[in-house]
Amino acid sequence: MTIQVHEKLDAKGLACPMPIVKTKKAIGTMEPGQVIEIQATDEGSLADLKAWAKKAGHQYIGTNREDGVLVHYVRKSSGEEEQDTSFERTVSNEELKQKLSEDVQVVDVREPAEYAFAHIPGAVSIPLGELESRLSELDQAKETYVVCRTGSRSDLASHQLTDNGFTNVTNVIPGMSEWDGETKNNNE
Repeated sequence: MTIQVHEKLDAKGLACPMPIVKTKKAIGTMEPGQVIEIQATDEGSLADLKAWAKKAGHQYIGTNREDGVLVHYVRKSSGEEEQDTSFERTVSNEELKQKLSEDVQVVDVREPAEYAFAHIPGAVSIPLGELESRLSELDQAKETYVVCRTGSRSDLASHQLTDNGFTNVTNVIPGMSEWDGETKNNNE
């Protein structure tokens, strides 16, 4: 299968949110209908780019693996389908720390390796790419706080949860990149 590519982006060696940031910038210079190829080594880029493309209205075509590199393909939308990806309900890390003593659910949408090294005690690990297939593991009635490394993946996840009937969802910004509260790792 040959995919006609109009733009190539090298995002190898970059971690979230940089593959999305660079893709968003590059796709902005392209014409509607054109295809961008994004080469990345971050495993999280698979779920991140797929979810971002869906939320932005672009067409996620697919991903191939070539010699340890994920090669993603996204077709630019006409622009009419683009949606605001800024989830309206957010809290700071400090506000979340205060809520942790209450009966809330924290959903960590980072990749398993990120979660394993440091996570908020009691947080449920559901990587963004698995969220829709694992919704049954979450309590729709509970106040839900979604966290990732910087607030980007959790923004996308917050939209997904809301789209699937969750009514009390809040995105945590900036997330684990600046979390100074208690953490656990999987070796403890």
